[in-house]
Amino acid sequence: MSLRRNLGLFLILGGCVTPLLAQAVPAEIILVRHGEKVDSFKLSTIGEERAHALAQVYLGKDASHSILPKGVKPAALMTVTLHTVETMTPTALSWGLPETAFTAVPEYFQTEKEKKAHETLRTQEAAQALLHDPQYDGKVVIVMWEHKRIASQKLEEKHPGQQVTFRQLLHLNQLSGVPKTWPKHTFDYFWVVKYQGQNPVPVSFQMIKQTYTGKYANLPQNDWGKPE
Repeated sequence: MSLRRNLGLFLILGGCVTPLLAQAVPAEIILVRHGEKVDSFKLSTIGEERAHALAQVYLGKDASHSILPKGVKPAALMTVTLHTVETMTPTALSWGLPETAFTAVPEYFQTEKEKKAHETLRTQEAAQALLHDPQYDGKVVIVMWEHKRIASQKLEEKHPGQQVTFRQLLHLNQLSGVPKTWPKHTFDYFWVVKYQGQNPVPVSFQMIKQTYTGKYANLPQNDWGKPE
């Protein structure tokens, strides 16, 4: 059995996923895409730089322009692929927190169909944990993910009757103003999703653009949907 099947917050028995049953809703989920990449296995130089910028400016402990509520430490740092793990690492180190990895790493023997199915399963598992695991109840969770699994109209239409993106799974599709697709060339935005009480439907959604000056001023800072 490969390592990736041993990671995650679900018990998989006989091909069935046993979910956490108690309903518990975080106060806030911060969704962000991984940094720019070279291939399926590693970030580019710009992506590596963005990883450090995210930690130092927005997401890490003592970040200069933190987007977390004042004085709040994230309850979890969720990741899924090698790109997301690598991008989250500087933030995780700053907080002294492990990454909660719903691991879907590329393997040479996998077909593209198998790879996509595994990413879908991991996304569904993460969403189930976010909206049901008591350890996240009323807390803030940072989720660093693959853009198509955050929001993709094409992917959703390809799987009618299923929930395959965070946009569906976290009930963002019930709010107005939430984009149906995360653009391919957009790496510099956060989605901040807020919940209230035990209601799994968000009460607010905000897109925040990453802006950098000084030593990180060279990072791409293109507007939503525009090329780098």
